[in-house]
Amino acid sequence: MSQTLDPKIGQIIARGTVIPANPLALTAERRLDEKRQRALTRYYIDAGVGGLAVGVHTTQFAIRDPRIGLFKPVLQLAAEEMDHADRSRQEPLVRVGGICGNTAQAVGEAQLLSDLGYHAGLLSLAALAGSDEATMVNHCRSVAEVLPIIGFYLQPSVGGCVLPYRFWREFAEIENVVAIKMAPFNRYQTFDVVRAVCESERPIPLYTGNDDNIVMDLLTPYEISVGAHKKKVRICGGLLGHWSVWTQKAVELFNDCTAASKMDAVPQELLQRSIQVTDTNAAFFDAANRFAGCIAGLHEVLRRQGLLEGIWCLDPEEGLSPGQKEEIDRIYAAYPHLNDDEFVRQGLDKWLTP
Repeated sequence: MSQTLDPKIGQIIARGTVIPANPLALTAERRLDEKRQRALTRYYIDAGVGGLAVGVHTTQFAIRDPRIGLFKPVLQLAAEEMDHADRSRQEPLVRVGGICGNTAQAVGEAQLLSDLGYHAGLLSLAALAGSDEATMVNHCRSVAEVLPIIGFYLQPSVGGCVLPYRFWREFAEIENVVAIKMAPFNRYQTFDVVRAVCESERPIPLYTGNDDNIVMDLLTPYEISVGAHKKKVRICGGLLGHWSVWTQKAVELFNDCTAASKMDAVPQELLQRSIQVTDTNAAFFDAANRFAGCIAGLHEVLRRQGLLEGIWCLDPEEGLSPGQKEEIDRIYAAYPHLNDDEFVRQGLDKWLTP
């Protein structure tokens, strides 16, 4: 029997919220650092996020490797921290878990997420690259029979595949689809998803994963012709790897964008901040080197703040690219108003306490 979305969670997702992608805290021996993994989750919750995404690209897909065996432990740690937080919150945290692999693996991961109390699965289709659209849609339906799913358009440069309008139009008709995260880093492909959702009869919330265009995605109103009518829609929230750092300021930014979206004119300051945020993302995600250092770049920011002990990734070859550290130095100096170092300094001891 398929799990359906809790109506309270559905309301939060539809309204729009901040959902950072949770990184993986490792020791120098590349083993799970449970204390700092818990500290990361506590940091995000205190920063004011509306949910967390765990076991996704930022958490490193390799946690699923049986030789590493960290998929379930990391999901459990995050669930325990969210359980604790929810006991004193007015609204529950939205719990999103990553799902990938072939259909058998994806269905198994969806069942694990359901067993651990996650509300929805962010469904990567990277393993189906090269398959026809019907195969992909059937794969999505199979997973949605177990758990509510969030569609995921991941850019090809980090393992995604091109998913045309026709795919998204069929995907939007799957009953247990509860949102779509758009992260192709491409205006044309982002619009394919928006158009497909507008042409469906289902009000599917849209979330930006376009870390290179966060602010403008949140500010842009779409008006799509559907037959003789026009349908208006906005991207209501963000599910972002970029928001795994400087998260308290990301929450402020989201609130500012939400307020500005109700105005007749967008403040110039917010347009300027849009470019600044994109510039910071280029450094964090290592855009100059085709995103080779994207995870290590996020780790470096968290290391500087004391949340992580080092920038270690599961793959020993994965680290900062030449010049990336200097780029992070540059954006720290250029945009001091975008970091939340003082917020982290004040909360760090508490988050690191067992």
